[in-house]
Amino acid sequence: MKIMIASDIHGSAKWCRMLVERFSEERPEKLLILGDILYHGPRNDLPEEYSPKIVIQMLNRIKENIICIRGNCDTEVDQMVLEFPIMSETMTMFLDGHFIYVSHGHIENEANPPYLHKKDILLNGHTHISKCKEYENYIYMNPGSVSIPKEDTPHGYMVYENHKFTWKKLSGEVYMDYMLK
Repeated sequence: MKIMIASDIHGSAKWCRMLVERFSEERPEKLLILGDILYHGPRNDLPEEYSPKIVIQMLNRIKENIICIRGNCDTEVDQMVLEFPIMSETMTMFLDGHFIYVSHGHIENEANPPYLHKKDILLNGHTHISKCKEYENYIYMNPGSVSIPKEDTPHGYMVYENHKFTWKKLSGEVYMDYMLK
């Protein structure tokens, strides 16, 4: 199974358009969005081409392929205009023998992980920093941000396929990967 993973679009039509183009080129079965879809939040500047209505249209066109969890900037009002569920705070997945705990990252995160076992994966967005780090009891992964990356990380996303997580820039260029053991 091929899954594309993205986070923190924050209402940017420019960067969402590039994400949807990459989705079309990557051809994954699902796009997993880790929250913060429409609103930029009080701590962020407006992203380029801030236009939540256009982002709504783009994502609703591919709604049957989207799985989403709620970010700290997502609200019930957002759910009224998005045609795919966004209100789940967490979810769990099992991929190739690995338990993956998915949350936006503003509650359970690298500094405050849920109870996990060795080789489990904690998958977050929220920080806008792409990252992969092995801890004693889990592996932490973050795709970074589609629209407002921080700490010199690129506008990007992740792809999971054949036991491998790959971090890519919105240009499609690979800049990091991690092979499951």
